[in-house]
Amino acid sequence: MLRAAEIVERAGFPTSSLVCEGFLLQAEATALGLGMPNLPVARIVGHPGAQSDAEIRRNAAEVTAADVIANLTVQPDVIELGSEPGGRDIVFAGGFADVNAHFVTQEWSDGLPIVPPTLARIEEFLSFTPRGRDEVLGVVLPASRAVSIWAIAVNGVMAGCRPEYMPILVALGEAMADPVYGVEHSGNTPGSETLIILNGPIIRQLGFNFEQGVLRDGFQANTSVGRFWRLALRNIAGFLPHKTDKATFGNTFRVVLAENEEALARIGWPANSVDMGFDAGDNTVTITRMTGGGVFPSVTGSTPEQMMPYIADALAAQTGWEIVFTVGGLTYGTLRPAVVLSPILAETIAKAGWSKRDVKRYLYDHARMKAGRIESITEEWADFRITSLKHQVNLGRLPRAFAESDDPERMVPIVLDPDDFMVLVSGDSLRTNAYAFAQNGYLGFPTAKRIVLPDDWETRGRIEKLRV
Repeated sequence: MLRAAEIVERAGFPTSSLVCEGFLLQAEATALGLGMPNLPVARIVGHPGAQSDAEIRRNAAEVTAADVIANLTVQPDVIELGSEPGGRDIVFAGGFADVNAHFVTQEWSDGLPIVPPTLARIEEFLSFTPRGRDEVLGVVLPASRAVSIWAIAVNGVMAGCRPEYMPILVALGEAMADPVYGVEHSGNTPGSETLIILNGPIIRQLGFNFEQGVLRDGFQANTSVGRFWRLALRNIAGFLPHKTDKATFGNTFRVVLAENEEALARIGWPANSVDMGFDAGDNTVTITRMTGGGVFPSVTGSTPEQMMPYIADALAAQTGWEIVFTVGGLTYGTLRPAVVLSPILAETIAKAGWSKRDVKRYLYDHARMKAGRIESITEEWADFRITSLKHQVNLGRLPRAFAESDDPERMVPIVLDPDDFMVLVSGDSLRTNAYAFAQNGYLGFPTAKRIVLPDDWETRGRIEKLRV
């Protein structure tokens, strides 16, 4: 709403944006990022979703209406915008403990110790990318800051990355700036977290873990690149807890999920990078925002027919309110759930002649929800109104599979197309466990970028391998 208000105000018309009081600090920070810190807001008391109609009317009459009238009739105070330090300014000098204390005070740190981003360290990172240090990949909300190569290097240093990770960090910066991903939604209240998926020879070259414990911290490459993303959201995009980051609960950052491409090659399945439109063997990163996830152990069986019912059930069980990204209420057909199969599961399924496409088709047919439950979520529980699935089918927004009868017990898909499922292979090669992720739809839509290496990568890469 504030983005629309900023446009209207600049056109010369007064506005009053209605803001729940839990979002007042976010409104203040967002207005600052829009370059108009005096945007008028009217306070909505509490949360209307937890109030009776009488309480809503009383609060609107006694508080909100008065704010609206004042906003439309009184000229707001002039507020001077403060200046931010330049990209190469020395912002502090001191020892390790002092630097970290300063960064915490300035809200540049995630609370863990950071590596001080000295000019010498930044230069070393910049030497690992052919991109110009002043190049801007895009401008991102809520702070309207530039995703620059320099800023990427700074946050990479702070996160504890090694300089040779820089090509991956630049690709992540490109993905962050891509409007398809929708980074501006990263502070929304469900508190979803980004999953970074890595593909290509760079996995082995830089020592990324793609085997046992793949989603566990403890490996510098996986962990520090995952931390970089969270620091970049804070320091580049401008997501600050209690201000622009309004996650009700939130999660810590996720470490990088590197696919086991050797296992994929053995069974003839394409890597995720190929699913995202790249050639086999390309170095790529994919980002997608996940609302949650969970392991399901002991997938038992020697045939797909024995194993896939459990996998489909687990994936469907992870999807709850997120179904609104498929059936409407928020959008249509943008849900992209993911399942991570351990290599032995993928190999067992493939041994029976199943392709990855066959797996996705099975998930489409069997990872389903009751129609009545979907309509309860959208119409009653979470207030994402669609009237009914049949209504949406009649409007042409959903395929016939969602309204084959009027039975509320009928099972309907959780996505619109089999290819909407992401099927990944990674983790302990001899454990029959898998992991299911629920996804955040267009509020963090899967977005992939090619990793561009410097011209001297092969020479330097051989040296770096010795450090792994």
